[in-house]
Amino acid sequence: MLLISIVLGLVPLAGIVWLIVSQTLTTVDGLFTSLILLTLSGIFFLNAALELHTRGMLNVLRRKKPSPPQPTPGAK
Repeated sequence: MLLISIVLGLVPLAGIVWLIVSQTLTTVDGLFTSLILLTLSGIFFLNAALELHTRGMLNVLRRKKPSPPQPTPGAK
């Protein structure tokens, strides 16, 4: 599922490259097409990031557990 999400996230980016190469990015159709393609790409990459997070491979999203408070030496 991870590999499929990454591949399907790259395909819309290739479509945006095609819009740039064919010089239709600055038209109204090109702008809306690029927004749709960026949204699709973002959704698939978010799915890939969440998949990495559930596998424990993405440490950026992991919250650090606070260490327990240390007792003071004078308090008993």
